[in-house]
Amino acid sequence: MGKTSCRGGKGATARSGNETKIQFEGGQTPLFRRLPKRGFNNPFKKKYVTVNVKDIASFDKGTVIDAERLMNAGIIKKVLDGIKILGDGEIKNALTVVAHKFSKVAQEKIQAAGGEVKVIL
Repeated sequence: MGKTSCRGGKGATARSGNETKIQFEGGQTPLFRRLPKRGFNNPFKKKYVTVNVKDIASFDKGTVIDAERLMNAGIIKKVLDGIKILGDGEIKNALTVVAHKFSKVAQEKIQAAGGEVKVIL
């Protein structure tokens, strides 16, 4: 049967400079056109790292907890657009927590333990 074994060599493949795009599927409707497109992706949406009250409860009394301290303790890996403290768990130590956002429950628990909440703007 020879070089192309009866499977082509005519048309675009016989011409120099023939480069198909990576998503080309031989004329079949490409995957990105077959899948449904839904919703809206907001490019300006802020992504916050969430930390629960139970995660910061292990720190000593009177400690100032900020992003650097959380990273050193291994609780968070990086600060995206900010840190949000959530209210899951219990806290007994009076701590000063510095973060971008707090849930109402977390704020109440920290203040009930004698701690202080500071919001970074």
